[in-house]
Amino acid sequence: MPEVRDARLHSYPVRVQWEDTDAAGIVYYANYLRFIERGRSDLLLSHGIDQRGLIDTDTGVAFAVRTCTVEYLKPARLHEELTVTTAITELRGASLTARQDVWRGGDLLVRAEVKLACIDAKGRARRVPPSIAALFATLSPNLSH
Repeated sequence: MPEVRDARLHSYPVRVQWEDTDAAGIVYYANYLRFIERGRSDLLLSHGIDQRGLIDTDTGVAFAVRTCTVEYLKPARLHEELTVTTAITELRGASLTARQDVWRGGDLLVRAEVKLACIDAKGRARRVPPSIAALFATLSPNLSH
């Protein structure tokens, strides 16, 4: 994993468990989606954003995956320690994009680009609330809002 010099790059540790693997002890491809979801959730929680509470507040929004592009570069195996890094790369009125990488030490295993829609409780697109947009803007110098 690259040195985390940039505070805008969030890191989340994952240890591969038996349930994450196939019969050969290799991480099943769909489980990387679980790992990166946990990384995004931890990024929000580490900045004081409780996703359950977010939908229950006056703003009443949630973030739903709209698209996810994943490149599987190398396999991970049972009991390995991995790190999911997350960087917010784009913010638009009602959406955002995150780049998420899964590392084993210095080896990049998986690279994903995840586009998220900001939605209300009925599933309709909503603008990212200003307080959350301001937070995301602090996480990347490339964001516009």
